[in-house]
Amino acid sequence: MSDSILRAEHLGITFGGLRAVSDFTLDIGKGELVGLIGPNGAGKTTVFNLLTGVYRPTEGEFWLDGRRMNGKKTYQVVRAGIARTFQNIRLFTQMSVEENVLVAFDESFTYRMGGALLRTPGFWRQERDMHARAMDLLSIFDLDSLASSRASNLPYGQQRKLEIARALATGMKLLLLDEPAAGMNPTETEDLLDCITIIRERFGIAILLIEHDMSLVMNVCQRIQVLDYGRTIASGTPGDIANDPQVISAYLGTDDSADAMDDTESEE
Repeated sequence: MSDSILRAEHLGITFGGLRAVSDFTLDIGKGELVGLIGPNGAGKTTVFNLLTGVYRPTEGEFWLDGRRMNGKKTYQVVRAGIARTFQNIRLFTQMSVEENVLVAFDESFTYRMGGALLRTPGFWRQERDMHARAMDLLSIFDLDSLASSRASNLPYGQQRKLEIARALATGMKLLLLDEPAAGMNPTETEDLLDCITIIRERFGIAILLIEHDMSLVMNVCQRIQVLDYGRTIASGTPGDIANDPQVISAYLGTDDSADAMDDTESEE
């Protein structure tokens, strides 16, 4: 597909004799938000590790915006346009909120060492530009007033948002969100849902989301793919997934499925 940002074909990996992910195929269009769900141990985070160069696939191929990515190292994947967040928040806790975003702009700095040492006009111009861009990103998540605060002093929900803001600063084409609502209360989760919507509308980037909060998944995702024991067992719209007997049996359960659909219908 010419408008695909991510295209994965028959992707898989085996550890020893254990096949963690097998025959994973997914196509994500520009600006599309796709959910990846399944029971614990289904292989969801392993898929993220394959897509970000943490693991090398033992089978299959994947492309980012038409560029083959197999064998790329993690830093090369980031520079190509894939950024991610993690289940466990990974911030530079002793740095300020703004500094956590600024570090993601490293590829945007073009001045040389001499310019930094001599504080040339070009150096200060880029410094002002980076500051403005960082504050713009922080404002999306209502973190601009906390720019000088130490990251470790932020409440849990705000740390989650800062991690997403830092990922956005890389200028990615595809954002991988690994359980962003984990540990959040309902108010924080609702706030996160609004932020994800703003990100898509403002930046037009594609998002692949792993999440166990089915209310969030059903309300925000355009399509959902379901993994179980490393294999895809279903793919479709939220309505399709919520009513799929195999998905209900393997993951959702009758009550969770009904609750998720009630939430989706109430939004409509």
